[in-house]
Amino acid sequence: MKLLIDDAHIEQIKKIYEFYPVDGVTTNPTILYKVGGKPFDVLKEIREFIGENSEMHVQATARTAEGMVEDARFILNRLGKNTLIKIPAIEEGFKAMKILRDENIKFTATAIYTPMQGFLAAKAGASYAAPYINRLDNLGYDGVQVAKDIHDIFCANDFETEILAASFKNSQQLLELCKYGVGAATASPDIISGLAKNKVVESAVEDFLTDFSKLVGEGKTMKDC
Repeated sequence: MKLLIDDAHIEQIKKIYEFYPVDGVTTNPTILYKVGGKPFDVLKEIREFIGENSEMHVQATARTAEGMVEDARFILNRLGKNTLIKIPAIEEGFKAMKILRDENIKFTATAIYTPMQGFLAAKAGASYAAPYINRLDNLGYDGVQVAKDIHDIFCANDFETEILAASFKNSQQLLELCKYGVGAATASPDIISGLAKNKVVESAVEDFLTDFSKLVGEGKTMKDC
């Protein structure tokens, strides 16, 4: 399963990249609003940092299919390869998806709330479909199960489309989808950092280091022995 950062704050992105094995960055208009500034200044800084081999997902914001396609071409021209255009899974969006498919422009179907949206996005040639896990939970559905159902539809129909699960509130949701083998997930820096933070683990490591200091002396490591 690929793991991406769902954020546009460059310092947060740099911190996650420093410590954890991640595959790219996802953004949306709300995330860019929280950062402020000119959107493409923010996006170009992210692209320059993560490099051309990491995935970057950027949303088209036009309301019509034709406008979404124009946005997609512009975004791709500005941010280069490995940039996937996020297209909402609505009527105009599906129309745009078919055009982008014919132009060999990779895209991610976003705002997925139902399995049939995922099915239609896959039929339209999406590289990813992005169900909103926590938002689905807040509506009274089981977000993790919806993502699993969409994954099963893709497998049963031999679609190449992968899940890009989004909107997590805790690491348990991410764990369940990781075990199920979905294609990718995108999470906030806090969620990603929390995957490895555990007081019991930290205590065990501290015990090892304390015992080693007693054996060889404070501040020494294996290279000093």
